[in-house]
Amino acid sequence: MTDRHKQPAIEPTLRLIAMGGFKGYALLDSGNGRKLERFGPIVVDRPEPQALWSPARRDIWKDAHAVFAAEDEDEKGRWKHLKPVPDTWDVPVEGVTVKARLMAFRHLGLFPEQLPHWQWMREGLAAIKGETPRVLNLFGYTGAASLVAAAAGAEVVHVDASKKAISWARENQAASNLDKAVIRWIAEDARKFVAREIRRGRTYHCILVDPPKYGRGTDGEIWDLFADLPGLMRDCEKLLAPKQSRLVLTAYAIRASALALDGLTREVMAARGGAVESGELAITEEGGRRALGTSLYSRWSAA
Repeated sequence: MTDRHKQPAIEPTLRLIAMGGFKGYALLDSGNGRKLERFGPIVVDRPEPQALWSPARRDIWKDAHAVFAAEDEDEKGRWKHLKPVPDTWDVPVEGVTVKARLMAFRHLGLFPEQLPHWQWMREGLAAIKGETPRVLNLFGYTGAASLVAAAAGAEVVHVDASKKAISWARENQAASNLDKAVIRWIAEDARKFVAREIRRGRTYHCILVDPPKYGRGTDGEIWDLFADLPGLMRDCEKLLAPKQSRLVLTAYAIRASALALDGLTREVMAARGGAVESGELAITEEGGRRALGTSLYSRWSAA
C-alpha cells in the first residue's frame, strides 16, 4: 500500500509579472483604495480596493481629468469630469491603437497590465515557421490582444458576446491601420464557438482566455467562471496545435488564489507536457515605488 504521506509534494512556484507602464499608459500613484493613471493624455482617478497603503504623491491627484465614484460592489457608478475629456481618444500600446472611453463600470477599454502576455504571445508567434500563426482570443473585449497578434502576422479569431465590444474593437482596428489584417470578429458565446471549432477540427497556435466572473452570451446563456471555466479550458486544450502552441488564462476580481488557476491548467494540459507558469499580474507605479496587483494568470507553452 502506498503511503500517501511519503509521496513528493507538488510545489508550484508562483511568479509576479509587474509591468512598469509604456508610452500610452502610466500608474502615477495609488493609495486609500484608489489609483491615479494616465491613459494617453488623460489622467483618471479610479477605485482600487487593493491599494491599502497611503498615496505617495498627494500633490498630483489634483491633475485628474475625471474621478470615478462607485455606486455598488459591481463597480457600477459614474464619472465626475474635472477637466474636459473627449468622448474617445487614442492610446498607443505595443504597436496598435486603442480608442479609450470613460465607461459606466469604471473601465476605459484597455487593461494595460496584459501587455506582458501580449509580448509573450508575440514571442511564440515569431517562432512558428512554415505556416501562418493562428490565434483565438476568447472574451476578447475591445480587441487589443487581437490587434497585437494581427500586427505580428497572425490570422486571428476574436470572440465576444457583446456586439458593442466588437464594434469598439473594429474602431480600434481602423485606428491601428490594420484594415487588411485577417481578423474574424465573432459575436457569440465562447463555449458554443469553441465546441463548434472542435467539431470542425480547427487548431490554434495561441489561445487567450480572459473571462469575467459572470456574464451572458448572445442568446442569454449564463456564464459563471467557477462552474464553466474548467469545461471551457478542457475544450481549449483540444484546439491547440500539436506543436509550438501557447495558452494564456487570466482572471480578474475573483475570490481565488493563483494556485486555483495553476491547478486547473496543469490538469487540463497534463497529457501535453510542456511548461506551466502561474502567478499574478501587477502594474508598477511610475518611479518604481510599489507594485499594484491587478489579476491572476496561468499560462502554458509547448515543450
